Amino acid sequence: MPLLPRLLTVFALSLSMISPSIALAAPSMVYLVRHGEKTPDEKDPALTAQGRQRAQNIATMLAKTGIAHVFSTPTNRTRQTAQPLAQASGLPVEEYDPRAPRALVEKVKGLNGPVLVVGHSNTLSELVRLFGGQPGVEIADNEYDRVYQLIPRADGSVATVLFTSLPATGPAP
Repeated sequence: MPLLPRLLTVFALSLSMISPSIALAAPSMVYLVRHGEKTPDEKDPALTAQGRQRAQNIATMLAKTGIAHVFSTPTNRTRQTAQPLAQASGLPVEEYDPRAPRALVEKVKGLNGPVLVVGHSNTLSELVRLFGGQPGVEIADNEYDRVYQLIPRADGSVATVLFTSLPATGPAP
């Protein structure tokens, strides 16, 4: 077989192997979390010591995922939750409007690489749905430990993985 047809065959084979990744104009993974525990009775509360520790735990948990973009609402508690991972990754925290969830979803779907989105108890479930995931039961006001991992599949569907820890309710029987 002459050289040119061989090269074209190799090129076509190579292109067919990488074309699925080229066709995906979506992030490889989306992680969604609620902000950490907040100080009470403030208009725009900051995180408590426990909330700051939770933010650090999220950064540690997602450190090796290759997060390429970090999004947060413009509140103190969400920005402070996003900051440890963004800082460790050398990324800015990009703000989004929690009243315009579809705009965020469209923006994120045009990005490449894993994405972290930090939101609120009353917005996170809707974001998970808009990304195509299954949020499960609504998030309680005192629940801060959910981490959603949304994995886009080749067929357009989204797998939802939920990481959570249940609070201790006392000694085991």
